[in-house]
Amino acid sequence: MTHFSLALPPRIAFGRTCSDAAPDACLVLGQRVLMLRSPSVSAAGRIGRALEEKGAELVAEDHRGEPTIHALRAALDRWRKAPPDVILAIGGGSVIDMGKALAALLPQPGPAEDHLEIVGAGRPLDAPPLPVIAVPTTAGTGAEATKNSVIGVPEAGRKVSLRDAGMIPARAFVDPALTDESPRNVTLASGLDAITQVIEPYLSARANLVTDALCRDAISRGIDALHWLMAEESAEARDTMAYVSLIGGIALTNAGLGAVHGLAGVVGGQTGLAHGAICGRLLVPVLRANEEALAVDRDTARIDFVARILADQFGVPKMGAFDAFQDWIDDQGLPYIPRPENSETVLGSWAEAAADASSMKANPVPLPRERLAAILSEASA
Repeated sequence: MTHFSLALPPRIAFGRTCSDAAPDACLVLGQRVLMLRSPSVSAAGRIGRALEEKGAELVAEDHRGEPTIHALRAALDRWRKAPPDVILAIGGGSVIDMGKALAALLPQPGPAEDHLEIVGAGRPLDAPPLPVIAVPTTAGTGAEATKNSVIGVPEAGRKVSLRDAGMIPARAFVDPALTDESPRNVTLASGLDAITQVIEPYLSARANLVTDALCRDAISRGIDALHWLMAEESAEARDTMAYVSLIGGIALTNAGLGAVHGLAGVVGGQTGLAHGAICGRLLVPVLRANEEALAVDRDTARIDFVARILADQFGVPKMGAFDAFQDWIDDQGLPYIPRPENSETVLGSWAEAAADASSMKANPVPLPRERLAAILSEASA
């Protein structure tokens, strides 16, 4: 039995209406509450009113789009002189990532770049982060259970991570009702992200017994639930996707990811396409590449397991499983990665940049740069 260690959220509440308890959880941690919210999330108003009625000193700020280093610097400037006691992040993964990054960096003496991977020094945090309460309203990133925040750095043309075990939220309230009636395109992209984040940790070179147990169950649940939601709205399927997203966050924190996310950081920084859509476009090409590479002289049992689940879902032989999954993704209208001008050269440079990403190191088999470029070509149009 191999050695492993686990980094887990201190406390998770899961289930419909569980977000009603978020105000009391905030006040246990302090009176000064900064609420970061997606502008379209109605639950933020309800939770904010409850906080004020209970005597909180509340400031609410809208957060739009994926976090960038510029938005993070501006937020640090606003809050450094009088930081909140606790940050409450209500929204999708981008809002939660912004809340976690702000909470991590407010207590630090130096600039944000000191702690960013790849484009910065990647230094560990010098002081513990502020506590974060996470209330996700999409089912995709699992950010409520992860130890990192993904930050866009436009000057570098990529997204990178700020990472520390202390960044795992102090409390997470995963209320699937907050995802009900999400737009179809959001459901598809975030759902494919969630599925990717239980497949990649299962295939990961860093997989362990605990993440295996979680992911083996969640892969089939996620694929079935997303298939269902693309056909009709279902509270049961929303519950399942919220669960799969949470499990993906726990799994990736403890087993890593793979080539999909290694490539996605560069593609997202270069194109601005939503992270979930990028992952959805890269997933099948990466699965094919891994299957081919593993078949040479390595154990294929894990990727065969994934293929069998897909084959059962789409009613095809195992040999046609990845093709059937790709055809279904195409039929749902997921956008392609925009193909750049002079694509052969540009995609090659993207592959070169992605080869050094931290997620790439956990891929089950090394993929050469030319194969990574071919994956990008297959996923773009």
